[in-house]
Amino acid sequence: MTSFVPSVRARHRTASLAVVLCAGLTAALTACGGEDPDEGTNGIGKLSAPEIEKKAQAAADSADAVRLAGTLVSKGGTYKIDMRLKNKGGAGSVTAKNSTFALLRIGDELYLKADAGFWSHDEKGGADGASAADKLQDKYVKVPQDDPTYKQLSGFTDKKVLLDGLLTLHGKLTKGDRDKVAGVRTVQIMGGEGEGGALDVSLEGKPYPLRFARGGGGGVVTLADWGKDFALKAPAEDETVDYGKQLPKTSPSS
Repeated sequence: MTSFVPSVRARHRTASLAVVLCAGLTAALTACGGEDPDEGTNGIGKLSAPEIEKKAQAAADSADAVRLAGTLVSKGGTYKIDMRLKNKGGAGSVTAKNSTFALLRIGDELYLKADAGFWSHDEKGGADGASAADKLQDKYVKVPQDDPTYKQLSGFTDKKVLLDGLLTLHGKLTKGDRDKVAGVRTVQIMGGEGEGGALDVSLEGKPYPLRFARGGGGGVVTLADWGKDFALKAPAEDETVDYGKQLPKTSPSS
């Protein structure tokens, strides 16, 4: 039997073909799912859940302004909010049941504007309630600082209060799936089962929190316009009513 020994040139061609095939296979495998999910991101997706939470909180604390929009559910009722906030105040709207009211806070001065339906819940009822509603509807009312309503509503305009409440996850933290919020790639971190909540953190640019789902069905809020400044201006005199030392006793969830 005669054995076949390939020539040196044939061996070189075979080796070259193998290199080409291997290169092609590597490229094909990469294209079919071997891509790095953190390529082109800020890198926080590689961190542990507690580290991501810490980065998100630091980014939020460093921002001068933010917009919060969504639904909050509490024992006092369900609130739909759309608020723009910064360190010295905020402006926006809150809806509770059938009443929508505007809030504006500049420093310590809090203004409230609502329709007649909101003001008609005066505990006195009757003519007194109707009179208050007629006087106050669609006007900015400066809320006295010692009025219970001030404490109740000012929290909606307080960036620190709202963010501290929204950015705290409870229980053991775990890292979830990748997603997108308003077209921005995110990584999700979750608290303990049921009541822990879930937070989507941006994988692009600064690791800002972009969406928070409260545990136990407590509502979902999106966070946007991080660091985008906005004007806070006191309402004109002809748009303002001075009710006096105390507002009618009413509740936003009434």
